[in-house]
This record gives sequence, C-alpha cells and structure tokens, in this order.
Amino acid sequence: MHMAITRSTATPAESGPGPGRFAPGKTRDIICLGRLGVDLYAQQVGARLEDVSTFAKYLGGSSANIAFGCARLGLKSAMLTRVGDDHMGRFLLETLAKEGCDTSHVRVDHERLTALVLLGIKDRDTFPLIFYREDCADMAVDARDFDEAFIASSRALLITGTHFSTEQVNRTSLTALDYARRNNVRTVLDIDYRPVLWGLTGKADGETRFVASEGVSAHLQRILPLFDLVIGTEEEFRIAGGKESLIDALARVREVTDATLLVKRGPLGCQIVEGAVPASLEALPMQRGVEVDVLNVLGAGDAFASGFLSGWLRDAPLDDCASAANACGALVVSRHGCAPAMPTPAELDYFLREAAADPVRMRRPDRDATLARLHRVTPARTPRDEVLGFAFDHRNQFFDLAQQTGADEARISKLKNLFVEAVAQTERALDLQGRIGVLIDDRYGQDALNAATGRGWWIGRPVELPGSNPLVFDHGRSIGTTLAAWPIGHTVKCLVQFHPDDPVEQRIEQESQLRALYDAVQVSGHELLLEVIPPKRDGVPNAPDTLYRALKRLYNIGLYPEWWKLEPVDAAQWQAIDALIAERDPHCRGVVLLGLSAPVDQLVEGFRLAAQSATCRGFTVGRTIFYEPSLAWLAGEIGDDALIARVRGTFETLIAAWRSSRAGAQSGAPAAALTREEKAA
Repeated sequence: MHMAITRSTATPAESGPGPGRFAPGKTRDIICLGRLGVDLYAQQVGARLEDVSTFAKYLGGSSANIAFGCARLGLKSAMLTRVGDDHMGRFLLETLAKEGCDTSHVRVDHERLTALVLLGIKDRDTFPLIFYREDCADMAVDARDFDEAFIASSRALLITGTHFSTEQVNRTSLTALDYARRNNVRTVLDIDYRPVLWGLTGKADGETRFVASEGVSAHLQRILPLFDLVIGTEEEFRIAGGKESLIDALARVREVTDATLLVKRGPLGCQIVEGAVPASLEALPMQRGVEVDVLNVLGAGDAFASGFLSGWLRDAPLDDCASAANACGALVVSRHGCAPAMPTPAELDYFLREAAADPVRMRRPDRDATLARLHRVTPARTPRDEVLGFAFDHRNQFFDLAQQTGADEARISKLKNLFVEAVAQTERALDLQGRIGVLIDDRYGQDALNAATGRGWWIGRPVELPGSNPLVFDHGRSIGTTLAAWPIGHTVKCLVQFHPDDPVEQRIEQESQLRALYDAVQVSGHELLLEVIPPKRDGVPNAPDTLYRALKRLYNIGLYPEWWKLEPVDAAQWQAIDALIAERDPHCRGVVLLGLSAPVDQLVEGFRLAAQSATCRGFTVGRTIFYEPSLAWLAGEIGDDALIARVRGTFETLIAAWRSSRAGAQSGAPAAALTREEKAA
C-alpha cells in the first residue's frame, strides 16, 4: 500500500479541514521553528574531514530542512527563525523562497552571523560534523519576532528539540506553543537531539548522537505534554524518556503526553504509537520502507518528517503517512546533501511504484536514470516563459573584426562590457526584469560575464570550439573540469553541427561528445542549451524535416537538454517539433531562435512563423545586433554612447517584433509590419 502524492493547485490550507485532525480556516499548513544554517558537505566521500579539500554548500538545519521538504511536497510551509545579515543568510532566504516556503518571519539579525556546519562522509557509519553555532542568529530568535496571529494562521507548528536547549530559545518556543494551543494549532516536536548543542560533548564532537542526561530528559518531559505528535529516533526517545531501553522510554513518554509517537527505526522503517505503549516493541506494527544502499544518513530524518507531515497534514491514514516518510528517508540516504536531496511528489510517486514492482532494482535509487531526471526537472525552477536574448558569445567573429579594423584584441573585452550596459539599459527602459537573456563567452567576455551575473538574467556561455565538426570542447576534453568553476546559474550552451545523415563514424564522435557533456551537466547541476545547426551536405539544402530528425536522434540516444536553440522553420515543422518535445520531454524549458546574421526583416518573418509554437520562448540573436556597431566602434568611428544606442536600437526593435508576433498569434491578427525606421535599424 502506498500513498500517491501530487502537487495540486489547492493545498491543504486552502481546501478546508479534514475529518477532525485540524481546525478549519487556516491559511498555512505548517510553521517550522528552529535551526536554519548553511551545511558545507564534503565532496570527497570516504575521506577524513581533515583531508577533505572541497565542500558543497546547501541549506541546512533540521527545522529548515523540514520546512523545505514540506514545501517541495506541495504544502504551504513557513519558517520562523533568524539569519545573519550576511551572504549566507541571504542564500538561505533565497533558497527557501525559491522552493515556495514562506520566509516572512525569518528575521535578519544584524548582530549575529548565520549558523554553519561542516559535514563529512567517511563511510556508511561515520559522518563527522562540526557545528559553528556560537551565538548564531537562529539561537537568538525571540518572541518579539512573531505574534499570535501568525501562529494561529497555521494548521500545525513544528519545533525541534534544539530550540529548547537554552533559556532564550526555550522561552521563545514556549510562547509559540502557548499561541498554538490557544488557537487549535496542532503541535509537533522533532526531538532532534544533538548532545553537542546541549553542551554535553566537546565543541568539535557533532557526530555523537547520544549522551544520557537526566537534566535534558527532565526538561523534555516538561514540554512533552504540549505536543500532539512527537517524532524521534530510538536514541531520541531514550533521551526523552530517560530510560536505557526504548520500550521503557516510550512508556515514560506516554506517562506525560497523549501525543502520537512516531519512532524512526532506520532501515527497518518506523513504528507508530497511539494510545497505550505495549509491553514489547514486537507488539508494535512495523511500517516497513524500501531498503536502499546508504550513502549519507545526515538529513534523512528531516526528509522522513517531511514525508510523514505531507500526508498527515492532508488527513491521510497514518499507514500512508509512514509509507511516504520511509520513502523520503530512503531517497535522501542515497544522495549527497539533505535539503537539495529532498524528493518532489513526482519522484516520490515514481519511487514507491517502482520499488513495489522491483525492490531489488530500487536498492540503488541513485542509479535509476528516470528518478535522477525527475529529481533534476521537477523541483521549482526560475520561470523563463519568455527569453529576449542578445548573443555575443562569438569568438572568431570578434577576432576577425579586430583584425579587420586594426584594433588591439584586448579592446574586445571592453566592447563586451559595453554590451552588458546596453542590455541593462534596455531592461530598465522596457521593464523586462526576469525576461532578459545573454550569451557570453569566457575568452573575451569574462569581465562581461562577471558584470551580467547576479542580475537575474538568463545567462548562457559556450563550451564548443568555434567551427569544430566533429564537436570539440574549447577548454579540452575534460568538460566536467571546466564546469566545476562555473556559477550554477550559468546555462551551458553548446553549438553542434549535427546532421542525422552524417557518416556513421562522424555521427558517433559527435554523439559521444554530446553524451560526455550531458553526463557532466547532470553532475554539475547546470542547465544545458543545445544549439543544433544541421550543416549542408555537398552544398545541397537540407530537407524540411532535417532539423526535426536531428532532434529526434538526440532524444533517441537519451539526451534531454533543458533548452534547444534552433534556426527558424516553417509552421508545419514547428508543429512537428512541438509534438516531439511534448512526447519526449514535457519538462523541456523551451526553444530559443538563433539569428545567423540575418537581416532584421528576415528575423521578423522567423518570429512570425514561430509565433504559434508552444515551445518557442524567444530568441538569442547576435551578429544582426552587434556586427555593424562593433565594426564602427573598433575602428574608432563611434564612441561608447553611440555604440550602446545602436545596439539598443536593434535589440529593442527585435523585442518589439517578437512581442508583436506573439500578440498577433494569440489574437489571430497578423503581426504589424515593420516601420521604415525599424527596417533601417
């Protein structure tokens, strides 16, 4: 039995109360109060933390992981905590917001830094970690950071045990609990016992999971009566109950609370205690999960809690909640990191279905290509419904322009910086935030790339050696090494002269290079843009369906780029390409049109033909925009301001033409003809 979880337009908070588990009229599903920090995960698996050389940066902290996981599973979650007024705090806020988590009550602390954790993966049982949490921001969260109305707006309030470990956070958490109890908000405790955070181990010993403490046990037992659901591992219930054996600890917990007790039993699954605690653990039904090979147990409990809550807050039967919880935990232990490893509803449904059919194959979910693809494409992504792009990633063409004008090659870098300024002016003038795109190289355009990054633009940068056929990468065959230094927000753009009827040897070489690139971006996390231009063979123009067949071949060999960059085709071919993409990759981000130095009126005709396409999102045009102004600027005939004005003129003409074509297609009216001035531009 398993629960199918889908992301619907009506979340639990909107769809009304269940059969009695929650009060009606709530606008949020869950508020999570507790730890929010940055996790730096060692990338060298098997190394001592002393020997690790590189780390991956993720959102971390148990409460934040649960808020993140719940949001990813379609719940209206909110985070209640603090971050520092620093770069890491802003990273955390942006990461939560991108996932759809409410950050309206994550206060910025101007006196403290954001918390930090260093984590290693030595082997299947050894996970060294160091908490850098001395007077950190999230431990300063205060009752003045929220009001009763905020707590009352939610179906449930979750607090993790760390936020009872000092006088400050204990007082804050008790205030939140008081508001919750007064307003029929269900309360959840994730015991989240970290002895180091209670001052019971050395400061560097974050790995130790259990140290007996009568003081901690007594403190937890004072707060347990305030909760409706308590989640913990065997060790965490032992500290809560203050007993050596788990069954005795559960009995002691039951003496002080009527809460539902959810006991995480690792690879065995979980056990749920409602009502009296039996005399033995064997008398408790075991909710078994999918057994998987473990890479990293860190964060698996937070994923487990997210999965359970995603059902619990939908009033699902507890068995189904446990099934989802076990599946989420199993997926996260097979992956690097925690928050980014959390599954989406599509992943969860697929994993449960496939594990039921073939549990042996699903012992290694990290090797399942479909699951890996779902994990890549189904989380929330920055919307790119329209891409209005200026491409100046050309290298040979700019070198030729410098040679032709006798200009110093070093001036090309300044020229490309001026292009960034032109694009920025267009963005401001036409209010195009979130719609601007640029293609920039790192040979002449590294300074321009730096200037463009961080503005919210869609940025692509090339990896191909210009003119290479078969495909050769510009910085050598080890493409993964190249991508390691790229910002994650940069899209990998690769132009390939690919013809489906090329000789077999040439096609195999092309496809092998593209496969290497595709595998590299799966690891690096960058999006991929394939610019496919079928070359003429023996000087004969290509057949109308050549481009369609080229794309179909690339899909057939298992390549699923987020983006395609294609030359304009006729309406019939657009219909065929749309159908192909819809069939093979419904998660494709779309198509952008290339220019190939065509005159403006010819490009506008291409826009008109693409206007009915369901997948074409816009254009990235280069030489049509930059060639003449660049030639004049490099020759010293015009200055910076004139260059910017001329580039803007053509770019904005194309933007107007694209939008006019789209508007005409939607209304059924023909696109407006270019004016004489627009043609001249």
